[in-house]
Amino acid sequence: MIADLRPADEMSGSGLTSLPDEVTNSGRPVVLRRVVAEWPLVRAARQSDEAAVQYLSRFDSGRPVGTIVAPPSENGRFFYRADSKRMNFERSAESLTGVLQGLLRQKGSEQPFAIAMQAILAPDILPGFQEDNPNPLIPRDTPARLWIGNRVTVAPHFDVADNLACVTAGRRRFILFPPEQTANLYPGPMDITPASVPISMVSLDEPEFDRFPRYREALDAALVAELEPGDAVYIPYLWWHGVQSLTDFNVLTNYWWNRDDAAARHPYTLLLQLTYALYRGMRPEHRRAWRALYDHYIFERDGDPMAPLAPTHRDPEQPIDRERTAGLGKAIREILG
Repeated sequence: MIADLRPADEMSGSGLTSLPDEVTNSGRPVVLRRVVAEWPLVRAARQSDEAAVQYLSRFDSGRPVGTIVAPPSENGRFFYRADSKRMNFERSAESLTGVLQGLLRQKGSEQPFAIAMQAILAPDILPGFQEDNPNPLIPRDTPARLWIGNRVTVAPHFDVADNLACVTAGRRRFILFPPEQTANLYPGPMDITPASVPISMVSLDEPEFDRFPRYREALDAALVAELEPGDAVYIPYLWWHGVQSLTDFNVLTNYWWNRDDAAARHPYTLLLQLTYALYRGMRPEHRRAWRALYDHYIFERDGDPMAPLAPTHRDPEQPIDRERTAGLGKAIREILG
């Protein structure tokens, strides 16, 4: 099934000193081959997993790292339990070097535990790593985050940011879906999620088409990218992506950033939850009326709603500041309980 997916567009990343406009303005994922191939971490990983672990351990600050572990029965898939909204994995704070050594010990196991350290903030946990592995393609002061684990599968989800994901050890496969396929991905609940955003409830490996028939349409629109150490994929804002780690030891280094202040400072996922909660119980005709208002003002279906008005009658553009955003987020959390 995955073999039938269309490959994402790709280009050579060797020698790039900035992310080309043709990439960021395309609105589609783009693979950049060998864009970080000369990083010290990548060179160490090409020698061996042990060399990569030794290299990373040099930067270990000793601060505990959030770690998730699922039993062998879950076959590497981080997901909900069948009988509840509880996750099928346990969270704990562990020593980074200790988990790295544990991953090496598990290599080749017939029934490994699924292990992942996710979104490790390099400046805090691995001071000096980002300076030793610089990335000129992302905005200045954007922190690197590392994702380290074994053969695990992360369900399709979206980021409220642009994302540059660089494979720095092992191999990973990305299955990417445009935002328009949201309904066909059968998103799960919003109140309890693995990492603050809904995930697709359809298994990447064994989709149940009888239960999720529209998922075939999502696959028709999907793209696939298989990355080796040194390769990266640019994932646009709000694109869904599932990630499969294909080797016993994997390291991904990624960067999130926003290209406008509104996107950077707005609590979108909280607003999505609030809007869903407020309108879910409304009568259908009331929801249709609200949809017309949102289409006009928010999504500008018929163009800028202020354009036909005299300048003196238009709503002023109000800057979004962090204090107002924090206050709005607090109010939404109180409403949602």
